[in-house]
Amino acid sequence: MHLLEKYGYTCRDVVRDGYRNVYCAESITYTGKMDIDLANTIICLNSYLNDIKPYLVVVHGDRIEALAGSISGMLNNILVAHIEGGEVTGTVDESIRHSISKMAQYHFVANIESKIRLLQLGEREENIFVIGSPDIDIMLSELPDINMVKTKYNIEFNQYAILMYHPVTTELEKTEEHIRSLIKAAEQSKKNYIIIYPNNDLGSNIIISEIERNKDNGKFRIFRSLPFEDFLSLLKNAQFIMGNSSAGIREACVYGVPAIDIGTRQQGRYKNTYLKNIQHTTEEVNKILNCTKKVDQYRFTSSYFGKGNSSKLFVEAMGSLNETPIQKKFVDTSETQEAIKNYINEVCF
Repeated sequence: MHLLEKYGYTCRDVVRDGYRNVYCAESITYTGKMDIDLANTIICLNSYLNDIKPYLVVVHGDRIEALAGSISGMLNNILVAHIEGGEVTGTVDESIRHSISKMAQYHFVANIESKIRLLQLGEREENIFVIGSPDIDIMLSELPDINMVKTKYNIEFNQYAILMYHPVTTELEKTEEHIRSLIKAAEQSKKNYIIIYPNNDLGSNIIISEIERNKDNGKFRIFRSLPFEDFLSLLKNAQFIMGNSSAGIREACVYGVPAIDIGTRQQGRYKNTYLKNIQHTTEEVNKILNCTKKVDQYRFTSSYFGKGNSSKLFVEAMGSLNETPIQKKFVDTSETQEAIKNYINEVCF
């Protein structure tokens, strides 16, 4: 998405930040079909890996770009490290995330719960490091002043909420109905909204079309993308965040910003016992409106996804990595070993 004009060609922001050895894969063609885009990314990555011959590929999250990185590393006998594996969501991203973990030798997870899931997937415990979410390091650092951010983007709202809604690829046929209900609820709430484009998954064009259809609404300010630090400053000062973005699950709780999680995309990713800032609802106008009226009851913070020291823990872990073979082997849990033993005893003896 960094390379797409449609989303602001944000690779320029990475270059402006002064990072060295930045490679922009301009030859990738974006088709909007996730399988073809995955294949194109693998082809481009293969050329790059053959050129620089790295010892290790580090990938993050559950996007098809990360899947491409892990596939390319695995099939070129290059070690793979995966950041934020072991988490669950309610869409195809979960399958992508677990697939990446199965191709990675090293794992850097956000919490103990994620570590336990990786152990269930048969990963080596000594190669799993609990470091928290790297996003939180930035969240707890010095952010741009909110008034400067508002001025920069011509945001005149004194109070506002953030709206972000991504496609659920397994519910493509319902996408238009769902985004229309969400926009209608936002209008009827009489609140101001900063609306940010969805990701580029299948169905994103439907969502973008509906957002743009409402671009003249004076209660809405629409952005294709925002630099992460600017977005965080806006989130920190928002009345609430609404939609199905992981920002409502992972980032909002750090600041104690109320979140309205809509639909199935984040299903299973959180429990209200430890993330008390979240209301969950379906894509029905009245139910969404009801949630917007109760947001002030959900101002709770949580350190469940980390404490802001992920970078330090990551560097320490990278410096202490054990030599590990390229060829992975499945590691059974003690419960699995016991079940297999009992089965063999019953069948064979």
